[in-house]
Amino acid sequence: MPNRLANAASPYLLQHAGNPVDWFPWGEEAFETARRRDLPIFLSIGYSTCHWCHVMAHESFENEAVAGVMNEHFVSIKLDREERPDVDRVYMAYLQALTGQGGWPLSVWLTPDLKPFYAGTYFAPEDRQGRAGFPTILRAIARGWREDRAMLVDEAERVVRALGERASEEAAPPAGAVATLAAAAGAAFEKGYGYYAGSFDASHGGFGGAPKFPRPSNLAFLLRCAVLQGLGSEAGSEAVGMVSRTLGAMARGGIHDHVGGGFHRYSVDDEWFVPHFEKMLYDQAQIASCALEAWKATGDERHAWLARDIFDYVLRDMTGPEGGFYSAEDADSATRDGPGSAEGAFYVWTLAEVERALGPDAAFAADHFGVKPDGNVPKERDPHGEFSGRNILAQARSLGETARQRGMEPQAASDLLASCLERLLAARSARRRPHLDDKVVAGWNGLMISALARAAVAPAESLADRRQAYLAAALRAAAFAERELFDLPGGLPRRSWRRGSGSGPGFAEDCAFIIQAWLDLYEATFDKGWLERAEGLQRVMDERFWDPAKGGYFNSAEAAADVVVRLKEDYDGAEPAPSSAATMNLLRLSSLTGDEALQERGRRAIAAFRGRWEEAPHAMPQLLCALESALEAPRHVVITGDPGSPEFAALASVVHERLGPRRTLIALDGAKGARAWFSARSPWLAQMGAADAGPTAYVCEEFACRAPAHTPGELRKTLGYNGKGD
Repeated sequence: MPNRLANAASPYLLQHAGNPVDWFPWGEEAFETARRRDLPIFLSIGYSTCHWCHVMAHESFENEAVAGVMNEHFVSIKLDREERPDVDRVYMAYLQALTGQGGWPLSVWLTPDLKPFYAGTYFAPEDRQGRAGFPTILRAIARGWREDRAMLVDEAERVVRALGERASEEAAPPAGAVATLAAAAGAAFEKGYGYYAGSFDASHGGFGGAPKFPRPSNLAFLLRCAVLQGLGSEAGSEAVGMVSRTLGAMARGGIHDHVGGGFHRYSVDDEWFVPHFEKMLYDQAQIASCALEAWKATGDERHAWLARDIFDYVLRDMTGPEGGFYSAEDADSATRDGPGSAEGAFYVWTLAEVERALGPDAAFAADHFGVKPDGNVPKERDPHGEFSGRNILAQARSLGETARQRGMEPQAASDLLASCLERLLAARSARRRPHLDDKVVAGWNGLMISALARAAVAPAESLADRRQAYLAAALRAAAFAERELFDLPGGLPRRSWRRGSGSGPGFAEDCAFIIQAWLDLYEATFDKGWLERAEGLQRVMDERFWDPAKGGYFNSAEAAADVVVRLKEDYDGAEPAPSSAATMNLLRLSSLTGDEALQERGRRAIAAFRGRWEEAPHAMPQLLCALESALEAPRHVVITGDPGSPEFAALASVVHERLGPRRTLIALDGAKGARAWFSARSPWLAQMGAADAGPTAYVCEEFACRAPAHTPGELRKTLGYNGKGD
């Protein structure tokens, strides 16, 4: 019989609807039941594409005996971390403080008033090698609740008190912090750069050893360091080199899906070879954006092709018919030679499968991707034997080297490789795909809209035939968000949507990433409506999440009664912390609208985390990127004329050609009221270009403008883009 999760919208909760465990969804019914039955809560947090969540479910939650213990002694709750990231972060912070580690599934035991007293991640179904299994843990905690409850309650009170004190300390800025940001910034940038330079893996790209995660905020920080030092300087070239080598190594490795496009979650080794095969939307969006920035820094079309590869995958496999972007694809999938599923089964190949798909061209593909008759995954990287006899496609050598070894012209080899990948994709499409989490998460959609909007204005040759499609996809997703996610009173977006049903209000990260998307859509369309939307949502975010006493943004709204401690994220990890993204939004909005109060709020947000980024700048590289903007003099490129004209588009395109100092791009179009809109906010714009006969660009610093530029060549010269033809 299905349990209470059968009516849930979350794919993760639905995966457990048939468990014998008497699961509750997170909510007051569960809390009241725990109070009434006088039982502790067992909280299991995960997400639908989580490999070890699947393992623990099969081993324990589907086991009648284990479920019996859970049902007798606990009120058991299932929570999708993607629906309630604020709750997840509270209990993850507890686990990390308790063990120094984190991960999912997150298993937490709580008092009926939601205070944690014990936690872990995956627990085996029986005792192993001196470690207690899940049933042993359950019985021990149940006995402790009966016989020594006071100790557990005291521990829970201590934990909540400690989390609150830690949050208060981390959020308290030093006296005069805003006024002295500039003095601290140089040292923080130098220390952060030193951390990345010291941990950079010159052989394989990335930072540190295994496992290796894509963390685009690291690369974004290095690119800003390169701009500050000068792209042509020794330090600037070194910073850009670390970014390029990392993206290149990721693109060549098994973490990259060479057949279908996009990137897997992380690599279990230091060579980006053996991935954890799930695919997350937020990774695709951020890696694509980073690849576009790397193209700007280097002019290397391979980076633009990498972004294109990601967009091809997302638009083909992760976009819903309504226009929203889905959350993730699972690591596990059905095996082809027996019942059950295995991690990566959809993605790996035997040599025989490659030969059937490619015929006489199989030898070429096998050489290029290192395909071997007995499989190419070393035993030490395959502890569970899941890849025995199978191959993970990773570029074994450059295409040029493959061409030389086979006596081919480079272009012929490139054409043959493209043909092979098309045929492999067709063959793979006949397999059973991994589970798709078709939940549309507001913030992650914001990240993908941003990436597509940035691609739509990136004048890379590799994207020339795709830019209009990217803008159309971004606008369609934005329209979906406005229609399906912004129907709540009060102005907050819903956190998620699935199959016609929306969740409750979103969180700080959802606001921040959507505001960023609206700002990027303005630069792609010059429709001031996106600025008005961004202004409105920023006001809502400030009302619901801003800390008026100490600055920065809480993860959850003040009214969240089911969160025992309001925390502020202080780590730019898989996604930037809400305060990091929001600070950049505030500074961009201030520069666009002339509202100095927004800039001051952004500086206060930076100061709120000063203790963190001074001590460990590598923890908040995205916030340091915002710090750079906060300290720079205002820079604008103002273009007058009709944004729909080819001449206007050519001028705007120049601004996106190179990585350089951050510049605010404004379009003054009298016919659509933009001149009046901007001039009312920034009077210095009022008379700009009023007498110009055609589209004209003004490069301004500290509100003083240079001579107008009427052609792309003139604008490149004014911007200092040397060596670029007209």
